[in-house]
Amino acid sequence: MIEAKMLIGGELVDSESGRRLNVVNPSNEEVLGTIPQASEKDVDNAVRAAEGARSAWQALDIDGRAAYILKTAKLLDAAAEEIAELEASDTGHTIRRVRGDVSAAAWFLRYYSGLGWMVKGETIPATPTGYHLTVRQPYGIAAKIVPFNHPIMFASRLAAPLIAGNAVIMKAPREASLSVLRFAEICAAVFPPGVVNIISGTGDEAGDAIVRHPKIKRIGFIGSEQTGLRIQESAAKAGIVKHLTLELGGKNPMIVFPDADADKAFSGIIGGMSFSWSGQSCGSLSRLFLHKDIYDKGVEKIASMINALKVGNPLDETSDMGPIIHKRQYEKVLHYIETGREDGARLIAGGARPDGEEFEKGYWVRPTAYADVTDDMRLFNEEVFGPVLSVIRWSDEDEVIARANKLNLGLTGSVWSNDLNRALRVARQIESGYIWVNAVSHHYKAVPFGGYKNSGIGREEGVDEIISYTEEKSINVILND
Repeated sequence: MIEAKMLIGGELVDSESGRRLNVVNPSNEEVLGTIPQASEKDVDNAVRAAEGARSAWQALDIDGRAAYILKTAKLLDAAAEEIAELEASDTGHTIRRVRGDVSAAAWFLRYYSGLGWMVKGETIPATPTGYHLTVRQPYGIAAKIVPFNHPIMFASRLAAPLIAGNAVIMKAPREASLSVLRFAEICAAVFPPGVVNIISGTGDEAGDAIVRHPKIKRIGFIGSEQTGLRIQESAAKAGIVKHLTLELGGKNPMIVFPDADADKAFSGIIGGMSFSWSGQSCGSLSRLFLHKDIYDKGVEKIASMINALKVGNPLDETSDMGPIIHKRQYEKVLHYIETGREDGARLIAGGARPDGEEFEKGYWVRPTAYADVTDDMRLFNEEVFGPVLSVIRWSDEDEVIARANKLNLGLTGSVWSNDLNRALRVARQIESGYIWVNAVSHHYKAVPFGGYKNSGIGREEGVDEIISYTEEKSINVILND
């Protein structure tokens, strides 16, 4: 039984109330341990600790801040296997993929530590004798609210506000806190007290307290569209103008032209649907548009590949997909599988719980695909956030672009064609923030990531993310004649 603690003011602590939340293993519904349930009081304690630490942290030069972040990366590397096993058990994501997330987390720490020198101002020739210049200064206290699908990887991106000179308050995801709270132990051993504060608890209580706190002006959130909208509303009601970065949901299109390398495209959808994370990814390419000339072949091939995926214990090296992360999400996925049947789509793979004694408990469902999905169906229009693929027939280029852009979401997209002119033409017209051509899913180093429309505002993973944790100040020096 794991009894995890939060990090506030350099100390590993319980919540002031002593309340704790159970952590449930999604593979078997057994309790792995407990986490603190933070309250508004705990958030305020974290803010006061950050307030006390921010000036000294800001006074450090870039090399000084980077040294702390690099030490954190080194300790994360040393604990990598332990953290991967914690996260796989807590989330249900396959251990092979989670190891990649831990490695990526250490990479992000090192990457951001080296970008601090890019946070710089400029000079402007506004007058012939004056000096007009800008400087960038940290907000002071920045908050990060981490989602459950890649907790350790997203937690590591506290390095962006840190290298910019901010003290940080981070909320671990309610459904998957263990790896982040283990990361808190590492941070406790590295950073001066109050520079990094990591809490756990529910979004309605701890998360909302962060959003409303008057001393926290800069917030980065990754999660659902609905929660992002609530954060905007809560922040406005707090009476404080806040700078929000929101990376939200997606119902992302993958468009395959008949001249594409069909086998590569069909294989790509397995990775594009993020089955290793049980489809629980904002960037999943869950709407597959296949041209009519390759539709029947594609449906048959995709069904065969999806049915061949091995569902099993996420700690098993051979498993391709584990369980859904928690009961509410599991029930939501089952609901959408049922809507496919009700709306008249054709089930071609999955659609049920796996057979076997090992699947009697836990939040298991086989990877699922429906063909003949039409624009009026819920599977076309609503984000499932689970392992459910919709396959859609199309025939005209302008028509498929319009259908791909029909929704008020636009995070990612993928275009497959060996005609580069056509592929780029279509990529420019897809209303999404991150597009692959003849590829899927991969996040390329230093390439900004974020969405259009209700899929979010702001960009992360590049230099702009660090700059976004600073405010620009103009200084005008007028010289005497």
